[in-house]
Amino acid sequence: MQQHEFSAEENPGRQRIVAAARRHFFAYGFRAVTMDDLARELGISKKTLYVHFPSKIALVEAVLLNKIQSVEADLKQITSESSSEFIPALHKLLPRIQKHLEEVQPPFLRDLRRDAPEIFKVIEIRRREVVYQYFGKLVHDGQSAGVFRQDVPVILIIEILMAATEAIMNPEKLTDLNISPKAGFSAIISVILEGIITETGRAIL
Repeated sequence: MQQHEFSAEENPGRQRIVAAARRHFFAYGFRAVTMDDLARELGISKKTLYVHFPSKIALVEAVLLNKIQSVEADLKQITSESSSEFIPALHKLLPRIQKHLEEVQPPFLRDLRRDAPEIFKVIEIRRREVVYQYFGKLVHDGQSAGVFRQDVPVILIIEILMAATEAIMNPEKLTDLNISPKAGFSAIISVILEGIITETGRAIL
């Protein structure tokens, strides 16, 4: 299996291509969008497009990197505020995550799982790292603020969150359940929050 490594190198030309591909790939899947379509929309030749990205899969990788970076930037900003202002940080976090999830529609996940499973595996690993780093901090700060139960270890809460996320937030299961990524994640967060919130936290929230 080929090893995929995301690179953060960008320039304005690449960024413009990635932004257009991100809009179309996430909405319609990358099978339905050709490199000709993108070149035509951007007003460039397909040859120029291939100078920046030697294949459509390379462009898919760049789009996913761009998405991951924007998610992590938001999470970093919000969780940096959670120690001193936990409740406002929590209220910012959930809508922001839902907005990110709303952008990615089932056709993209279907294409990713079917045509680029090795990239999907990389995304799953990166997702686990993000959940542990940022949600772990959020849960810890919530316990310190008295909003979340302290009798359940942070690591156990995060493992439950990860297990639910991996079981539900994949193309096959989302299709079986006929729900969007946003609806799936919202349900997971609601159930987990209901289980760990204290009476004090319930009154505040």
